[in-house]
Amino acid sequence: MWKRKTRAQILHLLCEGQSIRAVTRLTGASKNTVAKLFVTAGHACAAYQDKALRNLPCKRVQMDEIWSFVYAKAGKVDKAKAAPEKAGDVWTWTAICADTKLLISWLLADRSTNAAVEFVTDLRGRLANRVQLTSDGHRPYLAAVDRAFGDDVDYGMLIKIYGSDPQAETRYSPGKYLGAKREVITGEPDHKHISTSYAERSNLAMRMHMHRFTRLTNAFSKKVENHAAAIALHTFYYNFIRIHQTLKVTPAMAAGVTDKLWEMDDLVEVLEQWELANQRPEYNLVVRKYDIGKGYSVSVLWRGGEIDTIYGFETEHDALEWIKEKSQSWLRDNSKSNARLERQ
Repeated sequence: MWKRKTRAQILHLLCEGQSIRAVTRLTGASKNTVAKLFVTAGHACAAYQDKALRNLPCKRVQMDEIWSFVYAKAGKVDKAKAAPEKAGDVWTWTAICADTKLLISWLLADRSTNAAVEFVTDLRGRLANRVQLTSDGHRPYLAAVDRAFGDDVDYGMLIKIYGSDPQAETRYSPGKYLGAKREVITGEPDHKHISTSYAERSNLAMRMHMHRFTRLTNAFSKKVENHAAAIALHTFYYNFIRIHQTLKVTPAMAAGVTDKLWEMDDLVEVLEQWELANQRPEYNLVVRKYDIGKGYSVSVLWRGGEIDTIYGFETEHDALEWIKEKSQSWLRDNSKSNARLERQ
């Protein structure tokens, strides 16, 4: 019980935008423990939502991309020391239901046509109905939507127009916003709903809740796996746990994905179920009968393949009682076992 409560506390702090180092200071957990839990929880959240966010009754969907970087910005990668293979600029493609505010699909990739096709194809597979779809003027969307939806969509683009800015070389923002043009691409989209406002507001929430997305700070991901884990954890928290201020329920409840308000303990339960299905335990305890002579032993089969054996049990019942009453103490106090656990 204590372990689940501590895990829920750590994950809640991470979801609310605290850094890994800040979480270690607030909870007393080690940096490695927090980082490992963070990545594992990201895998679990991604796997759960991949199955749960299907056959969605959305009617209006907005798409957008949000920029960030891993390890170093693209222009600095060549000069960076020990930069990993996937260092540089990365884009998170997002799709949000305009009515329920559910984050339907996301993809961490570059900004190419191939990435657009992969993202939009995944989005198409999660929808139950014909939808009105809106994107910004990013050209790869044209080929992606045509390939994924064909004519079975009402698709419009919101093309924003920017003017030149005398401070463009020194400012981090784009040029001065002059206006936007709505363009019908496929079908008959409602002109007044050709908008990306909800997608852009969702991207703002991502920047506010994940410091690795915040501009002009030294908070960034050193590994793309950590970046993906942060996105998966954030989307789970946003979809299932955090009550939307306008809806008064969570987006998952509004979309009919769930009928209850989830808590952090529910997230930890999803994590535990994923661990049981995907991770081997650190050890297994097996009772064995001596090949020669009378008596039983207990073998400790470690994840890495090593085996420790405890001898001297007259009956199988004695061995099982030792496992029940004394094995945890042995695992904790035995120096060889402790060293092995630290290495794993």
